[in-house]
Amino acid sequence: MRDKIFYTICFGFIFGVLLRSLVSVNFYLIILFGVISFSLFLFFSLISKNKCLPAGRQGVLFSIFVLAFCLGVFRFIVVDLPAPSVFESKVGQKASFSGEIVDEPSIGENNQKLAIGIFLEKEKTKILVTIDLGDDFKYGDEVNFYGKLEKPENFITDQGKDFDYINYLRKDGILYVMSYPTIKIVSRGNGNFLKSALFFVKEKFLEKMNFAIQSPESLLMGGLILGEKSSFDQSLRESFVNTGTIHIVALSGYNVTIVAEWIMKLFVFLPKNLGIGMGILAILFFILMTGGSSTAIRAGVMAVLVLIARATGRNYDVARALILAGVFMILFNPFVLVYDVSFQLSFIATIAVIFLAPRVEKYFLWVPDFFKLRDIMSVTFSAYVFVFPFILYKMGNLSLVALPANMLILPFIPFTMLFGFMTGFVGLIWHGFSVPFGFISYLFLHYELWVVSFFSNLPFAAFTFPNFPLGLTILIYAYFIYRLFGRSIKQFIAEPF
Repeated sequence: MRDKIFYTICFGFIFGVLLRSLVSVNFYLIILFGVISFSLFLFFSLISKNKCLPAGRQGVLFSIFVLAFCLGVFRFIVVDLPAPSVFESKVGQKASFSGEIVDEPSIGENNQKLAIGIFLEKEKTKILVTIDLGDDFKYGDEVNFYGKLEKPENFITDQGKDFDYINYLRKDGILYVMSYPTIKIVSRGNGNFLKSALFFVKEKFLEKMNFAIQSPESLLMGGLILGEKSSFDQSLRESFVNTGTIHIVALSGYNVTIVAEWIMKLFVFLPKNLGIGMGILAILFFILMTGGSSTAIRAGVMAVLVLIARATGRNYDVARALILAGVFMILFNPFVLVYDVSFQLSFIATIAVIFLAPRVEKYFLWVPDFFKLRDIMSVTFSAYVFVFPFILYKMGNLSLVALPANMLILPFIPFTMLFGFMTGFVGLIWHGFSVPFGFISYLFLHYELWVVSFFSNLPFAAFTFPNFPLGLTILIYAYFIYRLFGRSIKQFIAEPF
């Protein structure tokens, strides 16, 4: 009974947020439906309790679903606030603002982007400011800047897909952009002390690691460990996209899980529960190392769930925790459900690692279990198969070499990340200690970049499908869900309430 109520509430809330993300819904209509559903809940609860009628029990579930659905819609409406009028009046004009850099600067190939929080006439917003490289801006800097205030615009990607750039920024509270304004620093160190300290440690970590590993190998290492891929040049980024390996340079739950499992290996002599605890501590450390970004937190939560499932074998207990974690993330920021690709990919890949990987492992018995190579191969295959339809729909990229490229690279990723982490960590103590670890890391990274380069240069390595049908994507995932959870769903429906 409790399971049915739990899943009914969770999925009702998710579908409510999903509907409101896609279409506009009248606020008062939702209030009306909420009141009706609550009344029906009381009515059917009375029937179910006093007369034990099946219709009453089903009515209770239905009314709970509708009520949770209304709450999902309501939650999205609460955060879907109109743009501040004081800023709207300045769009298209040159204006002067004063604000604070609220996140770590994003360093690109030719420029850097600053998310600046502005408070003006009791209204606040964020502006994404694009400036030249060279100036040393940091989180917590108070700045004055002058330029033309504009709204972000959607654009067409290289694969021919429409990219919803407006809502991509909006999920982070950014409603306006400004390109190459006149900007100067007024004061430093105004941000949160803990966050500033974390960004400082991250900066020093990358600095010591880059000292021991040359570019472009150092760029790949930054992406593997900390999700730092913004400074990739266009050709290198395209190579990763065309080979279907771009996911390894994103801070995903899979990457963080690899690190945690290696920590558990180091503490294998400890009791099992204590070893799991050390893995979870490692995940927490990596979240802090990245500055506690929302992406890192999501990856960390997914990694913890994967770790617990794989260590205890209690996959379906973890399934409830996974859904609950997703609901809490959506509750905190409803925009992530539809507009945050990293959240969607992390969730899909986590499902694959927890539920699909154990089922396909029997097909990889021919792989030697040296350093858990068989496990890595089955996880790699499962994650790739499960996220492939989503990538095809969302990004419009079909890589014919993705599977062999991933199979040749991913078994070496745990070793690469381990030595990369040791390079940066011991470098914080003394840069001389980092040199031997950096050399070993370089060898792994050089091999991985060679694989990416080799496959990306093959004729017909990748094709673009800018209009892969949404309906077909839904059908594919419906089939996946049926194959993985069909029996459990039937038992769940047949189970008495």
